Amino acid sequence: MAKLFDQMTICGVGLIGGSLAAIVRDKGLVGSVVGLGRSRANLDLALERGLIDRATQNATEAADGADLVVLCVPVRSMPATFAAMAPNLPQRAVITDVGSVKEWVVRELEPMLGPEMALVGGHPVAGKETTGAGAADAALFEGRRTILTPAARSTPDAIYRIESLWRATGARVERMTPHEHDEIMARASHLPQVVASALAAALEGERVGDRIAAEYGAGGLRDTTRIAASLAEMWRDIVLTNRMAIGEAMALFRAAFEEFERAIESGDSERFEAIFNRGRAMRERIG
Repeated sequence: MAKLFDQMTICGVGLIGGSLAAIVRDKGLVGSVVGLGRSRANLDLALERGLIDRATQNATEAADGADLVVLCVPVRSMPATFAAMAPNLPQRAVITDVGSVKEWVVRELEPMLGPEMALVGGHPVAGKETTGAGAADAALFEGRRTILTPAARSTPDAIYRIESLWRATGARVERMTPHEHDEIMARASHLPQVVASALAAALEGERVGDRIAAEYGAGGLRDTTRIAASLAEMWRDIVLTNRMAIGEAMALFRAAFEEFERAIESGDSERFEAIFNRGRAMRERIG
């Protein structure tokens, strides 16, 4: 594939940003990759691993010559990061992101764009609990879904180039509106995180006699609470910027949980099995 951009600046060279950088450098999709970050140690690791060509902790330096900016910082940090870069960006720079919330990001970033800049929201639905440049994996997006959310400041050329970039990673790319994205992610991603974290928090330090209850959990407890090991900083920003949709999703969960509660309290085995099997069917459908 031909080169899509002359310089890509990755703001936050962690799992997602580092993985994307590794792929585009390997495939020659950009002329060079600049990494912007807070941690010198993480940037040095990114350089050592060959994920980026140049590293800086200065937003103005990172913006210089960047015709593509990929915001991989926590969602609520995106406006400040972009604002620091915007004055020094090329006039026709394309801006994208990898955040799990889209309406808030579009609303905050669009007013900051220069008259010829384009914004194409993006969200690779892939990840692990590991973080930093050391977690970067060139196979991370293979066969996984990446959602693009074009909005008012998305030009056809920018959409085409961002879509081409993600398709080159092996991702399955689809488009939807920012609103649709946030409603879906509230149910399919944000709610599971809240539930897993709430379960883990409820069991933290819980004892029966002198025994810690959670230490007796087997695979079920580990599987159910796996994502509770995620970073609070990232999820704090997600829940605070998608509150309404997450509230709706939590209401769905609350209703199902209360159904279970009533069935158990009343000893209604048929009702319990019906709810249980409804959940089982959903789990079997997603594989």
